[in-house]
Amino acid sequence: MTGPIGIFDSGYGGLTILRQIRGLMPEYDYLYLGDNARAPYGTRSFELVYEFTLQAVRRLFDMGCPLVILACNTASAKALRSIQQNNLPEIDPTRRVLGIIRPTVEALGEISHTGHIGIVATPGTIRSHTYELEIAKSYPDMQVTSEACPMWVPLVENQEFDSPGADYFVQKRIGNLMHHDPEIDTILLGCTHYPLLLDKILKYVPSNVKVIPQGEYVANSLQQYLLRHTDMEQRITQGATCRYLTTEDPSMFNESATIFLRQPVTAERIILD
Repeated sequence: MTGPIGIFDSGYGGLTILRQIRGLMPEYDYLYLGDNARAPYGTRSFELVYEFTLQAVRRLFDMGCPLVILACNTASAKALRSIQQNNLPEIDPTRRVLGIIRPTVEALGEISHTGHIGIVATPGTIRSHTYELEIAKSYPDMQVTSEACPMWVPLVENQEFDSPGADYFVQKRIGNLMHHDPEIDTILLGCTHYPLLLDKILKYVPSNVKVIPQGEYVANSLQQYLLRHTDMEQRITQGATCRYLTTEDPSMFNESATIFLRQPVTAERIILD
């Protein structure tokens, strides 16, 4: 069976990942699914995130996707491993589900000079300790400091990311992070919404600190994955199309998605169960 690459997120942030992937590999077909009606996932339990993510993966498989990217840090942290180990063998062992945490972590070794890493993410991702665990596997000597930023996603989704009010919340969290470890030279944005706050973040980050949005690294990692796995690459259709699905009112999705993608979007509504 051949079909598009599935991209899943609980909300809109995954569109920043999609934009980078399509920019690097525009020839493929893509199917984006946002579970906007049940977002955000960041405050939900592991069990519920796993349940919701599995529903989305099954739907994308049903719609022909041989490969699904969980373009959501919370889903990658709380559901990816269980789906890969427990569900894929039963659903279809020839299909694949990939996350966005490992590709970002793998890039840290070439970027950080001090070995002191800062992570900013949603409370759910921070509580999962997934980044710390992944970094420890690849770079056991790195020092990781994490900071939960509960207000950053609402700022983005309410289109306040460029407002003066956003400065307070960004400055507070960056200040906390750097206070806990002044030797941090690399800050990883562990949420796909955060690239829209990048201008504000850079305003309060010391000039010697590198800030890493995930999209570029996820896109490069996916490209390399497909070069290594030619059997999977051949199953992905190449019509240069992108279709958008949402569990919310499509008109609401279209308005917000246009901000993330910087181009008009027309979505269709679906129900996950």
